[in-house]
Amino acid sequence: MSDANDEQSAWGHSHVFLGGAHEASERRTWAVIWLCGAMMVAEIVGGLMFGSIALVADGLHMSTHAGAMLLAALAYTYSRKHAEDRRFTFGTGKLGDLAGFTSAIVLAMISLLIAYEAINRFMHPVAIHFGQAIPIAVVGLGVNAASAWLLSSGGHHHHGHGHGHDHAEGHDEEFRVHTASGPAVLSVFEDGVPPRFRLRWDAEGPGGGVSVSVETERPDGVTQTFQFADRGSYIESVDEIPEPHAFTARLRVGEEPEHALVFEEHEHGHAAHHRDNNMRAAVVHVVADAAVSVLVIIGLVLARLFGWLWMDPLAGIVGAAVIASWSYGLMRDTGAILLDMNPDERLADKIRLTVEACGDAVADLHLWRLGPGHLGAIVCVATASSRGTDFYRKRLDHLPSLSHLTIEMTRR
Repeated sequence: MSDANDEQSAWGHSHVFLGGAHEASERRTWAVIWLCGAMMVAEIVGGLMFGSIALVADGLHMSTHAGAMLLAALAYTYSRKHAEDRRFTFGTGKLGDLAGFTSAIVLAMISLLIAYEAINRFMHPVAIHFGQAIPIAVVGLGVNAASAWLLSSGGHHHHGHGHGHDHAEGHDEEFRVHTASGPAVLSVFEDGVPPRFRLRWDAEGPGGGVSVSVETERPDGVTQTFQFADRGSYIESVDEIPEPHAFTARLRVGEEPEHALVFEEHEHGHAAHHRDNNMRAAVVHVVADAAVSVLVIIGLVLARLFGWLWMDPLAGIVGAAVIASWSYGLMRDTGAILLDMNPDERLADKIRLTVEACGDAVADLHLWRLGPGHLGAIVCVATASSRGTDFYRKRLDHLPSLSHLTIEMTRR
């Protein structure tokens, strides 16, 4: 049965599930369109004025480039303008993934066309006008490099945490403390193993005979004490740490004063559900075009220097294979989002463990992506207690990517 408060609360929260850099990405994409448009017009007009069919052809090619960027820009603009439209039940955050999937199909078609033309050139070689072809390829590479720079500038953010600690591979969180035996680091380690506390010293540790323990106190007042065992280069808690990893840990080393450390659950920034696939598709377009330009330049230079005319179509085939590979990856990832596949198995496990830590069971769980950095979840809890949905909602508050959470209760 669903709690009535869930339905009522639906009127009070936002359904805007756009990425954090949505407007900045939109501006950068439009800037690239203007750059490609200007280059397209210059090449077509210049080709017609000076009788260069190669310039006209490259200008028409640039128009397809601008068209791909236009698809991305329109997706950004439309999703922003209609973000509050109630006809979109879960917002417009997926529109970028739809645009990315469409771009992937276009890229696949382009790779097939390039491969077809390259094979045709192998079978029926044509004369190459090196004096025109090489400069045009160089100019095209320059435009693609500028486009890639415009699209990627400002696209990477480093998120800081105000806890005076560093993150490392395999560590949820770690803290540096000063002990009588020198600086040491306490961390939660869970890289492919059940989560446990690890304590390691920068230099030689205190040696045997010194007791080490950690007592955790959770927001609900529950405490747990962890004893440690020597693992050689570090010591590790004997017991596993139950989810969630949000608690105050009191570290005791021998008779020294305790160290009170506040652990908070943090999601890993590299998770795929944070990725903006609309921007990814735009970047893949320009990078693929740049890669083809580089291959074409190499093929043309070798063909001109050594008479290897077969190098030009060979470069085309290699370029087609690279584009096809990128297209497949983009199509696979965006298709999974459009079909509502589980975007983060690790997060789903955290949800289950958090509920099960309360003595209940997860009868059903649905997790899907709503937009870059936003996930929706429907959790059906089987419980014998009289707890309401607000209890479980608070227990899952430490997972910030859960932007739309529905709790259902089944009594057992």
